[in-house]
Amino acid sequence: MNQFAAHLSLEDLYRLTEASVARFEALVIDLVDADVVFVPDDPDAQDVYAADPADQQLPWTLGHVIAHTTASAEEYAAVATELARGVSFHGRPRSEVPWQTMTTVAHVRHRLIESRRIRLSSLGLWPDTPHLDIGYVPWEEADWVNAKGIFTWGLAHDDDHWRQVQKIIQQIKMSCM
Repeated sequence: MNQFAAHLSLEDLYRLTEASVARFEALVIDLVDADVVFVPDDPDAQDVYAADPADQQLPWTLGHVIAHTTASAEEYAAVATELARGVSFHGRPRSEVPWQTMTTVAHVRHRLIESRRIRLSSLGLWPDTPHLDIGYVPWEEADWVNAKGIFTWGLAHDDDHWRQVQKIIQQIKMSCM
């Protein structure tokens, strides 16, 4: 990811963040509240990080996906800000809205707007010359990343879950036929 992100400027990260959130907003524009809590068929559902072991095989609703993906992107943005400012990684600053509370389109839209604001604001905290020599290995299967690399992981993570939301919406449309 570091190699991919190396050429990206701060302006690129702003632009890519705006575009990423806008893609989610476009997907949910015509949804109704029942769509947010629709439980899709997902035989491959597996969340080894679920706080409740009973939720590990639970298919994710659209509200669940939005709560998760926005929290992840914000976490990566917060870590990126600290790395850019010369602060070594010292733990995960994760805060996730409980997915069970994401029950309406208004909740989803608000979460997306809030997440955009948080992520863009985090980029405003970067110094003019970020410390790109400071980084860490975010998880076992990953390579070392600096501020640009981990911020970009948040965007890549968004992309994965954007596809998941597309699939959920396809199932919603099929269930209405």
